[in-house]
Amino acid sequence: MRNILASLAAMALSAGAALADPVEGVWQTQVDDGAYAHVTMSPCGSNYCGVISRTFNSDGEYKSANIGKQLVRDMSPQGGGKYEGKVWRPSNNKIYIGKMNLSGNRLELKGCVAGGLICSSQTWAKVQ
Repeated sequence: MRNILASLAAMALSAGAALADPVEGVWQTQVDDGAYAHVTMSPCGSNYCGVISRTFNSDGEYKSANIGKQLVRDMSPQGGGKYEGKVWRPSNNKIYIGKMNLSGNRLELKGCVAGGLICSSQTWAKVQ
């Protein structure tokens, strides 16, 4: 009986790992204000958040004061690879209406104002 329960628990854990959302993982941002970052996307409640995990500039990797800060906030899955939430732009310390569109190993991220009418976007590449 103990072996059966252990097998069922192992199967349940592996099934949960297989159901991970494809947005989870590490993404490389585009260069913004001379630097770019690796952002680790993971669940935050029923939504997804992204934390700056590494930073780079023209000299290579460096320890930015923004490491560990949340760039992508409460992105709610909308279906079809689309997400809605908020994004923070470190260079001006402003939070914007956020939208993401996942397509394979590319993630288009938009920060919008005026109710989503005016947006600026970046396309991120999946690192892992």
